[in-house]
Amino acid sequence: MPGREPSDPGRPIPIPRECPVNRSVWLWIIALLLTLVSARWQRMTGPTHSLPGSVDLGGTAIHYVLERTHKGDGGQAVTIGHVPEGVTGVMEWKSWGSNEPWTAVAMARQADALGAELPHQPAGHKLWYRVHLTRETDTVTLPAERPAAIRFTGAVPPWILFPHILFMFLAMFLAARAGLAVLEPAPNLKALTYGTLLTLVIGGMVLGPFVTHYAFGPWWTGFPVGNDITDSKTLIALIGWIAAGLAVGRSKIAKAWVFLAALVMLAIFAIPHSWTGSEPTYAQLDAAGSPATPAVIPADTGAIEAAPDSAPAR
Repeated sequence: MPGREPSDPGRPIPIPRECPVNRSVWLWIIALLLTLVSARWQRMTGPTHSLPGSVDLGGTAIHYVLERTHKGDGGQAVTIGHVPEGVTGVMEWKSWGSNEPWTAVAMARQADALGAELPHQPAGHKLWYRVHLTRETDTVTLPAERPAAIRFTGAVPPWILFPHILFMFLAMFLAARAGLAVLEPAPNLKALTYGTLLTLVIGGMVLGPFVTHYAFGPWWTGFPVGNDITDSKTLIALIGWIAAGLAVGRSKIAKAWVFLAALVMLAIFAIPHSWTGSEPTYAQLDAAGSPATPAVIPADTGAIEAAPDSAPAR
């Protein structure tokens, strides 16, 4: 066409290249994954996580889920579902940490479930409990080697609990992102550090004591007035982020302070809530107290609820 220069056959035709995802976006995604993994780990290793398992009784597999926390009023129903005809059960319980003999309660049958009820306890009190299932001459105990421990707590209002969980999740998320910021040439350390500090203060130091108060009575049960691992971990994380906040904009190694605070927070929140102790074996418990099984108390048939163990193990 007139006025148009002929194309140069020797010139390479430029190929459009896709714009790579910004490094910052990838770091936010990695921070989110780290937070989700940490939250899942806390859930799986915490003392409130249900205890699933299965036993073989006369060639029949019986699956169960034993609860390890009770919130609010009333007793705790202990139900074993899908139990064949001819199987009877006895539940035994005793106060956590005591040498008292076991209290035995016969389990009542409704349809294919056996159930009994643990008595209500004051907030913060724990019980050990176990279940014996018998079929003719075969008897199994569940859990197999050591008892389940259940803790009784007060009910925390949703308007306190949900914001607490949300702000603690945000604090973990921002902390992970701040730690990953060391991989950026010019990170916004001040916003990430102060954001982490603010959400940690709101979730852990403002709302956290309200959760503790509603669940157990006291407002603070960690260091220096108690040995609660959850409160103490929150305090350690807060100290780390206060140090990082003071370093940002004032220290030439601010990146190192922020990374250290993020690493400490990730490490302490990876510690299971129940790491300070484990349940003793039945041999240890029975040797310390009276191994003899007391007279069996008749069951309250109204204690059986819909069997939680009919669902897949969580």
